[in-house]
Amino acid sequence: MLLRHRSVAIALPLLIITSLILLLKSSPHSRKLPAQLAESLKLKTPLTCPNKLDWLLDLDLTFPVTYARRDIIVNQKPEVQRASLTNVHETLFPPSQLIDLTNDADNVHLKHCEEPLRLDVPLFPSHVGKAAHVMFGISTTLDRLEASIPQLLRWLPNTDGRLFVITIEAEQEEGKGLPAIAADPGKKAALQGQMRKLGMDVTLVEPLELQDSFSEKYFSLVKIMYDHRNDKTKWISTIDDDTFFPTIPGLVSMLSKYDTKQCHYVGGVSEEWWAVVHYGIMGFGGAGVFLSLPLAGIIAGEYEYCKGATTATAGDIRIMECVYELTDIKLENERELHQIDMHGDLSGLFESGRTLLSVHHWKPGAATVDGYDLPMMHQVYDVCQDCFLQRWKFNDDLVLANGYSISHYAKDVLAEEMMVRMEQTWADIKTVEASNNRGADHSLGPTRPKLNLTEEKFQYVLIHSAAVDGGVRQLYLHERGIGDPDGVLELLWRQGSGEKTQPLGT
Repeated sequence: MLLRHRSVAIALPLLIITSLILLLKSSPHSRKLPAQLAESLKLKTPLTCPNKLDWLLDLDLTFPVTYARRDIIVNQKPEVQRASLTNVHETLFPPSQLIDLTNDADNVHLKHCEEPLRLDVPLFPSHVGKAAHVMFGISTTLDRLEASIPQLLRWLPNTDGRLFVITIEAEQEEGKGLPAIAADPGKKAALQGQMRKLGMDVTLVEPLELQDSFSEKYFSLVKIMYDHRNDKTKWISTIDDDTFFPTIPGLVSMLSKYDTKQCHYVGGVSEEWWAVVHYGIMGFGGAGVFLSLPLAGIIAGEYEYCKGATTATAGDIRIMECVYELTDIKLENERELHQIDMHGDLSGLFESGRTLLSVHHWKPGAATVDGYDLPMMHQVYDVCQDCFLQRWKFNDDLVLANGYSISHYAKDVLAEEMMVRMEQTWADIKTVEASNNRGADHSLGPTRPKLNLTEEKFQYVLIHSAAVDGGVRQLYLHERGIGDPDGVLELLWRQGSGEKTQPLGT
């Protein structure tokens, strides 16, 4: 009896499809299925779950693990605006199941599969990704520059933006009486050639004065870049070798609101109010300092005067002091440029849903101590650009912060008035006596207290991301206690049939 029902279930779809084919063949006007009918048939096609998960063995996982996966197809649309939190009225994953690949990774039977999830994301016009009018400048050592290539590859290639780098072998160590050491010309030429072959318009230059302090070299970038400007140059930007720009289109869009025929001093203040009070209202260098060409020209013309007029130990302070002494121009603060002067866990920042135009202090040993693998996190940009770190909330109370985490929140936390606030996950920061600013209200507020990770928030953190099969695969991990299997969630991002993203950096 069961066999008979099964035969009917198989035969009926075959009969329908055969009839459709005969019908279409008899029509002189069409040799293709109508679009709606083709889509309908596609959706009714039985799902094929992957039965090979051997790539999981290359990761540092302890089996067995609970596992679930979902494909996401993104359609980029110019009319779509990025929101802080987008509600999706369906679940993100099918039920998880326990898998153990220690004996057989080539024949895994997944019990639960779902149709791909379709998400609409913003699309920047292709010209917005071009930065030929921006010159970026860094002062660093050859070794640090070479180590920075992976992160520079994520945002600089194919943008037409030009990068000038003052490179030396080693900075002077005043306390030890050791002078700065010039870079070996052969090594410098080889590194410049390597970076250019990777699609980066990079020029390695000598310092104006080898024995200048680091702050003086940083300040001299303004003159060096101004002297190398071309007829396209509108902005001169000083950055650190660990400054990361997640979205060049977003950065260019932000700068476009300024009239570059006028003097503009654009940057981001420190997230730490104490640092702002102590150092001044200035563009902090790690977040990126942007000078319109007329203002850069004033500084370059008075370079020797400004260099001798201050003993500031930081290059960004030297720029501020020169601007404020020579002009009536003041900082135009852009909150999406981030110095990152907080220490510890930055989950609150990455899970906030806010657009980050620059990120600093993300490498191990910096303010964040353990560091974050931003180039790996940023991989999903190749599929959907501005959806990096975008947030979606699903019916199962899961919130995806794309490229960082997938978290299950307690119901009261998911209230709109709570989710608009940034979770204060970082360590306590300096406060200013007699100030109502709790430390970061001016930059990261409004905030909310850190959540308990066992009762209020259940967090899967990104541990792997890679380009595969024309898309980007992400793996998120929740490490449970001893005796309980870890949880693994996989997302595979692909572009839809609509408008395509521009290649990285274009």
